[in-house]
Amino acid sequence: MGELKEMIEIKDARKEQSADIASLIMMAMTDDCCLHFCGTGFGLSDFHMMMAMLVKREDSQYSYRNTLVAMDDDKLVGVAVSYDGGCLHELRQAFIQAAKEYIGKDHSGMDDETQAGELYLDSLAVAPEYRRQGIAKRLLKATKEKAARMGLPCVGLLVDNGNPAGEALYASVGFRYANDSHWGGHPMKHLVL
Repeated sequence: MGELKEMIEIKDARKEQSADIASLIMMAMTDDCCLHFCGTGFGLSDFHMMMAMLVKREDSQYSYRNTLVAMDDDKLVGVAVSYDGGCLHELRQAFIQAAKEYIGKDHSGMDDETQAGELYLDSLAVAPEYRRQGIAKRLLKATKEKAARMGLPCVGLLVDNGNPAGEALYASVGFRYANDSHWGGHPMKHLVL
């Protein structure tokens, strides 16, 4: 398995990877969370269609331009989606508009999940068959390097209180507790690196 890890490359995402990126973002969010954002009569396929469209855009928090991908040759096996927390309100407008159209719900009153002064790691996911090979840690390291290139002093993220494995992963690379938060219908912890 260690040999496979060496073959994985971390790269900037491309627009044509949008559907695969959207699937991994939804994996990071969990089905329950995705459904929490959907209006009555809308489901995961509607949410995926919306997310794929948002990844294709350049003005969305989920844009391919904000995404690092882990590639095993030509197979996308992991994603790290991050953006300047100070741009949240501007970037979120695409999600608010799309949610009304694709998933039948108005999210214009949504709480902020980040703030200025951090590169916000919105989504981190690795395909199940590629987990426990160090890919998530490599994506986290690449995200920290991205923050430095952007002149942002730290990387911030939210981890679900019910995800001790995720919290342990983040702690293993140096993330520390900042404060409690709430997002997507779940109590969360805000961690920073």
